[in-house]
Amino acid sequence: MSLILEVEYLLGVSFAAIGPDSKAPDWPPQPDRIFSALVASWAARGEREEERRALEWLEMLSVPRLLASDAEARTSVVAFVPPNDPRSDKQKNAKGVLPALRSRQPRRFPAARPHDPVIRLCWPDAEPDEAMLSALQALAHDTAYIGHSASLTRCRFLLNQGAWEWGAAKRPQRDVYLGRLEELRQAYVRFEKSADKKDRPQKGARVQPEPEAKVARSNLFGGGNRWLILEHVTGDMPDVRACALVAKTLRDTLLSGYQQIGLEDKIPEVVSGHAADGAPARAPHLAIIPLAFAGFPYADGHVMGFALIPPADDGIEADGAFRKVMRNLSPVDEERGRRILTLTSKSGTSASSAFSIGLSPTFEPPADKRSLDPALYTGPAFVFATVTPIVLDRHLKEKGAARQEESAGQIVAACRNIGLPEPEAVVVDKHSAIEGAPSAYPSGKSPRWMNWRLPPSLASRQLAHAVIRFAEPIDGPVILGAGRFVGLGLCRPIDREGADASR
Repeated sequence: MSLILEVEYLLGVSFAAIGPDSKAPDWPPQPDRIFSALVASWAARGEREEERRALEWLEMLSVPRLLASDAEARTSVVAFVPPNDPRSDKQKNAKGVLPALRSRQPRRFPAARPHDPVIRLCWPDAEPDEAMLSALQALAHDTAYIGHSASLTRCRFLLNQGAWEWGAAKRPQRDVYLGRLEELRQAYVRFEKSADKKDRPQKGARVQPEPEAKVARSNLFGGGNRWLILEHVTGDMPDVRACALVAKTLRDTLLSGYQQIGLEDKIPEVVSGHAADGAPARAPHLAIIPLAFAGFPYADGHVMGFALIPPADDGIEADGAFRKVMRNLSPVDEERGRRILTLTSKSGTSASSAFSIGLSPTFEPPADKRSLDPALYTGPAFVFATVTPIVLDRHLKEKGAARQEESAGQIVAACRNIGLPEPEAVVVDKHSAIEGAPSAYPSGKSPRWMNWRLPPSLASRQLAHAVIRFAEPIDGPVILGAGRFVGLGLCRPIDREGADASR
């Protein structure tokens, strides 16, 4: 027996955006979006107790299968809409309140036209009792739209005993989790109480993809579907050579976020990188990497954002406290319609190194910014090349050709340190094999800003670029060396089982 939720788009169109600035529609609708629509129906129906229990039961089910046809993205034109009403007395009396003089903000309403307007979610082996199914059915019947209010729907729950063919069903990208209903309810309460209406719920948890038939060797870092991407949207981004300093500032900002919500004594080791006694963590922790325009024709290496990469065996991105920290640090910018995390260098930083930038958190990379796509760094490949140089673990003692061999030996050891097999070949060089990536160190007459700027703990270490070839496919991301948690030693596949990843 299987539980099925059937959704029909009555107008044959789905209006739903992946993100505030996205031009691409969110198709097919993910279970977290559909669950939010059911929660809205529950609230509109008076928050009945039996229906709340039914929603909490849905939270506990395993990830459903999603059966949906392909869709054609409809042309998305830019509409200009007025901003919210003014709040201060000064603003209320300004001439900008007049309709003819009122400002307008650009907005897009992405839409998808599916080949089949009916989609289905299937929970195998889920057998609700009669009362539970009745409560779910009542919620479904009152769910008039999913996504934008123009996406009119007809919804119903069914019990299936094999009537449909589920071979084409896929695993969704996002799902709900235990406590999601309460999280949505609290977010709505805060939204109603807040004068500036800036607190909105985040997306549901990312779903791990099903393993491929051919399994590649993996490492201690999580796959691309779990990366939190921080897109650069405001301020002057520092050069990629300063990425380690920006990454350290970002980690310090996350730690301050826990302090702001009163959890300074409960900061997870996976975020801080330190054990409770202050000693460096022995277990893998959060890596922060730069996402630079590199590996493409005419690339110049400028940083377009950063990514937070959790360890492969940790679910920090779904942790309630971590999500609360991110919400607190990233208030909604109403002009942009998205959350912005402001990152500022510490006081005492030299004027040439100071920065203040705005980063917008998202799990979905913008379709028009390929450099922010985690797929560039993940997924099985034999050959990897460094985008940022590797920080060697020990000082080099040899000269000439022996020095190259010594560097290669340290890189082999760095692979072992993150659970990878020993490479069959390592080529060490001053320059990167990735177009647009800066050299590991400049020539003697170059200006000082062309040096890589490192945190004090790494400042005396030596840097090296490398091309690394393995005898078996390795599942990225591959991040090597002593600076791997602050964005150094970041590698990019250049041969995906024979295919050049940059094409």
